[in-house]
Amino acid sequence: MSERTSSDPTAALRPRLPSPLQPVEDERFSRHGVRLVLKRDDLIHPDLPGNKWRKLVPNLRAAAGRPVLTFGGAYSNHLRATAAAGRLLGFRTIGVVRGDELATRPLNPSLARCAADGMRLLFVDRATYRAKDDPGTLARILRTAATDDVYVVPEGGSNASAAAGCAGLGRELRGLADVVAVACGTGGTLAGLAAGLGDGQRALGLPVLKGGFLGAAVRALQEEAFGGHTGNWSLEERFHFGGYARTTPELDAFAAGFGARHGLPVERVYVAKLLNGLVELAAEGAFPPGTTVAAVITGQEDGRGTGVAG
Repeated sequence: MSERTSSDPTAALRPRLPSPLQPVEDERFSRHGVRLVLKRDDLIHPDLPGNKWRKLVPNLRAAAGRPVLTFGGAYSNHLRATAAAGRLLGFRTIGVVRGDELATRPLNPSLARCAADGMRLLFVDRATYRAKDDPGTLARILRTAATDDVYVVPEGGSNASAAAGCAGLGRELRGLADVVAVACGTGGTLAGLAAGLGDGQRALGLPVLKGGFLGAAVRALQEEAFGGHTGNWSLEERFHFGGYARTTPELDAFAAGFGARHGLPVERVYVAKLLNGLVELAAEGAFPPGTTVAAVITGQEDGRGTGVAG
C-alpha cells in the first residue's frame, strides 16, 4: 500500500496487493455471453484474507497499538482475523461473543483459534449483544472488560474507516469489469466497493442474511464515510438460503462442483451464495451479452471456521 510509512503499525502484515484477478471459463456464464472473473481477495494475507484486511487495517491504524475490542458470533471470521492481527502486531484483543451459554462449553475451532492467538473472550447474553450499539450497554460491556483506553471496532468490522478501506477494492477494479459482485453481511465492503469503482461500473451486493435491512446500513455507512450516497450499487436479496450460515444440500453440491471445475475451495457462508446467485442471475438474463462480471472472493474454506462478513 503506497500510503504506508515506516510508522504505520500495520506495515509488518505485508499484504499481497492488488489481489489477483482470475478469469474462469464456465459455460453457465459463457452461454449467455457473460464473462466471469474472480477477484481473489482471499489471497491478500493468510490470516487476514479478503475484506478482513481491507476493513481491519484502517481501524488498526486508528487504534495505534491500543487494545482492540470487537464483536462476533461463535464462528466469526472477523473475531479470528482480529485475534490474528493482535498476535502478529503485538496488541491485546478482546472478543465479545454472542451467547453467554457458550462460556461453559468447549470452544469450537474458530473460538479456540482466537484464544490461541491471545484474544480474551467475553461471552454476553443475546439480549445484551443485540443492544451492543446502545451507549449504556456498550459502557457496561467495557466495564466488564476492565480495559482502559480500548479501541472499539463494530461487529463485522464495518464502520466509516472500513468502508474507506474497501474503496481500494473498487479502485483496483476500475476498467476491469462492468459489474462487481460481493456477498454481504454488514455492508461495509459494498459501501466502499461502490465508492471506489469508476464511471459506468456497478456494484452488486448479495446479502447472506434475511431481513431486508442491508440497504439502510450501506446508505448509513456511505453517509458517514463519504458524505452521502456514492457510486452505482444495488442489492439482490434472494440468495441467502435461509439466513446466516444456513445452507442446503443443493448449495453444498453447487460449492463442491464449482470448486472441482475451477480448483477453488468454495467457502460456504458467503462465497458459495455469491457464486450460486451469479449463476442464477446469468440464467435469468440479468447481465446483457458482453458483460464482464467480477465476483469478489472474500474468504476460503480452510478448516478453521467459515465466513467473512462483508
